[in-house]
Amino acid sequence: MDPKDLKRILDSIKESDVNEFSLETPDYKLSVKRGVEVVHIAAPQAVMAAFPTPQTVAPVAAPALPAPLEAPAAAPAPVAAPASSGQTVKAPIVGTFYQSSSPDTAAFVKVGDHVEVGKILCIIEAMKLMNEIEAEVAGTVRQILVQNASPVEYGQPLFVIE
Repeated sequence: MDPKDLKRILDSIKESDVNEFSLETPDYKLSVKRGVEVVHIAAPQAVMAAFPTPQTVAPVAAPALPAPLEAPAAAPAPVAAPASSGQTVKAPIVGTFYQSSSPDTAAFVKVGDHVEVGKILCIIEAMKLMNEIEAEVAGTVRQILVQNASPVEYGQPLFVIE
């Protein structure tokens, strides 16, 4: 097709009320649409990655959740507030506090026990690892501030040793 012919066809469509025009010959196919917004969607370019990228999945609307019936329960309070005198032993990690190595054995220490530096005071389980917490000072255990098998946070007071 001659560019002049194409120009005449496009001018004729522009001046008329025709919104769509198609012309097909053995050599070419011409299709013109007018007044239609065309949205071009570019395919993402390939990116070299060290790891394979996951397949994308079309998002699905999540079902609406019912409103809670009750307010959430408050976090468990410590057994007692730490005493003003004495050295406070704090949790060095987040985990679960245990007073003994197993449920059927005696606690490592009780209130009133004398401890030396390095004596095991408790175990804090974190990620299935049992971490022994040792006394850093010698003295007498005055308070145990956490209940057995309760969760503890980093820096939470566990014992008071005088």
